[in-house]
Amino acid sequence: MKFKHEWIEKNPLLLIVLVVLVVSVGGLTEIVPLFFQRSTTEPVAGLKPYSALRLTGRDIYVREGCYNCHSQMIRPFRAETERYGHYSVAGESVYDRPFQWGSKRTGPDLARVGGRYSDEWHRAHLNNPRDVVPESNMPSYSWLATTKLATNDIVPKMRALQRLGTPYSEAEIAEAPKALEGKTEQDALIAYLQGLGTQIKAKR
Repeated sequence: MKFKHEWIEKNPLLLIVLVVLVVSVGGLTEIVPLFFQRSTTEPVAGLKPYSALRLTGRDIYVREGCYNCHSQMIRPFRAETERYGHYSVAGESVYDRPFQWGSKRTGPDLARVGGRYSDEWHRAHLNNPRDVVPESNMPSYSWLATTKLATNDIVPKMRALQRLGTPYSEAEIAEAPKALEGKTEQDALIAYLQGLGTQIKAKR
């Protein structure tokens, strides 16, 4: 037995294959059951797929790397729930691809930011964060206010999500470009932020 183990350790290719096999089996054992648990695959009550404007705002959020400083995951600890609100549940993120949970908090968690501030506050904050939070080290995103939204890619994007299981209707997809007309990237990002965490927060 000792000889066999030594032989495996001296054979790098075999060792790599065996390590990958063990990690794969272990990972699948932990991950696969989650796809069959209703609490992780069913949306919470009242949750709807992102509208065209919010979906575009979410893409801007990801593009600008907001997740590098802001998590969207409130842990079930008193210190977190008292500061941010109800802890995060998987059913809130069933339409997120990829989800934005994370754990990095240079800035505050945004899981329950929806409705906490007015649209005007968000505009001021994005244009110059220090106007509303003097100690903020967040960079300015002022160009979002003058950059118009492109409307040509929203239909294929929503159709792709529809194929993945997001319940968009044909009418919602057809009307999507019109919903973005005349809107700026700032409008879309604010719409996305204003909807975060509102389903559960409304019950509190």
